[in-house]
Amino acid sequence: MPRGSTCPAPRRATAHRAADVRSGIRVRAWAPTLLVAVVLALAAGCGGDTGRSSADRAETAPPGFPATVANCGVTTTYQRPPKRAVSLNQHATEVMLALGLEKSMVGTGYLDDRILPEFQAAYDRVKVLSKEYPSYETLLAAEPDFVYGGWASTFEEGRSRAALKKAGIDTHLNIEECPKGPVTMATVEKEIRTIAEIFGVPDRAERRIASLRAVLDRVKARLAGPAPAATPVKVAVYDSGDKTVFTAGGAGIGNEIIRLAGGTNLFSDMRKAYGDVSFEQLAARAPEVIVIYDYGDQSAGAKQKFLLSNPALKHVPAIKNKRFAVLPLSSTVTGVRAAGAVESLARQLHPDRFT
Repeated sequence: MPRGSTCPAPRRATAHRAADVRSGIRVRAWAPTLLVAVVLALAAGCGGDTGRSSADRAETAPPGFPATVANCGVTTTYQRPPKRAVSLNQHATEVMLALGLEKSMVGTGYLDDRILPEFQAAYDRVKVLSKEYPSYETLLAAEPDFVYGGWASTFEEGRSRAALKKAGIDTHLNIEECPKGPVTMATVEKEIRTIAEIFGVPDRAERRIASLRAVLDRVKARLAGPAPAATPVKVAVYDSGDKTVFTAGGAGIGNEIIRLAGGTNLFSDMRKAYGDVSFEQLAARAPEVIVIYDYGDQSAGAKQKFLLSNPALKHVPAIKNKRFAVLPLSSTVTGVRAAGAVESLARQLHPDRFT
């Protein structure tokens, strides 16, 4: 019943009889004709739910809605699932596709890597708005009702969350960009569940999370046995840099990936997801393996060649033994590739456990 209505709510038995009348079922012979007329008048005159179909009610209030989500300082109440979503950045796009939401997407943009094969067909159904970030005008032209960004840079250069909200567009930022503590696999699961909540598909989230956990369980079993358990390998990340080393600290998902893969991140004492250290600091910590993040114009092979030629690193065990591991950047963020990154890295750090 709409707010402000003065019509009384019908009793349960009366409502059942009214439903019988509307569906064409003949009313019991003992029901007074006057009662039937009154019930029909109430249903028509009040405009309440008694006169609406279940389909109408579902459209007004889908299961699980309204849903209120607090995200990186922005609180949004969703009355119903978005129908015209745009995803920007690889990991945001793949979370959407992993949840089977391509039919709710009107655009995407800014990949760092090829889409995972299992999502390719779904991805091909979504319009690519731009190679990198679309302009504010291009974004508005897609008429989205929701924008999901993987990096904080999604909402820069005129595409601020406040500006989009003013235009009637809801937004969500991957929570690795505003963590309240170290990012772990629990954070990955929370991100997947939150997007599923926004779109009203919680069951899909649980199925995806179960598949990620299965991968992690498989890796854990390999590293644990048969006894003895694999000895953690001392690891440092080389993301990029020629004057300094841009590396993974202890607060991001990269640290968690290393730990679960049977490694020890030598810069886990850096209380942020990423940061710069000197080549001398890298050498002093003597990593046994250097993990290269592969993305952009400089290939993993070019990065490896640069590190091997750096005189400051010549005594580092990883350099002397030419021990490198490679992970695509798209798998080292809070998204559906994280469990696969653990398995890939574990195979490179402990190849004997995966023969």
